Amino acid sequence: MSKEKKPDQVVYDEQQQRYDAALKAYGTNLGAPAITTHDTTHWKNRNIEKVNKELSTRYQELKKQFDTLRSEYEYNNLIYNARFQFEPNVGATYYLYRDKKEQTFLSPIAPDECNFDYVGTFQLTADKLWKKLPDPQ
Repeated sequence: MSKEKKPDQVVYDEQQQRYDAALKAYGTNLGAPAITTHDTTHWKNRNIEKVNKELSTRYQELKKQFDTLRSEYEYNNLIYNARFQFEPNVGATYYLYRDKKEQTFLSPIAPDECNFDYVGTFQLTADKLWKKLPDPQ
């Protein structure tokens, strides 16, 4: 029971059992207009440049945010691992120093009032994060 094979140029739908060349959205014989593609390289190149610029800008913004977050983490880690014998108050300014053994300690004493090895000036925020302040003059 072999099916009769139709020639290649005949457009026949096996499922619906009918000829449907006239229903196709494209030409189906040699006399039909040729299907041509438009050259889109200029459009692609122009838009690739725009997309790359946009993605690069977004990446730089994220990188800047990440670097800020990383430095905040490092400062907070440094201070929370430092030695101090008091409970810091929110909003107060504290100074981080290194002792002779290169261990860090936190103090309310300003650098101009002592001779310790000064590391940085910090302030405790309401959410218990340490914010780095500019160094005193």
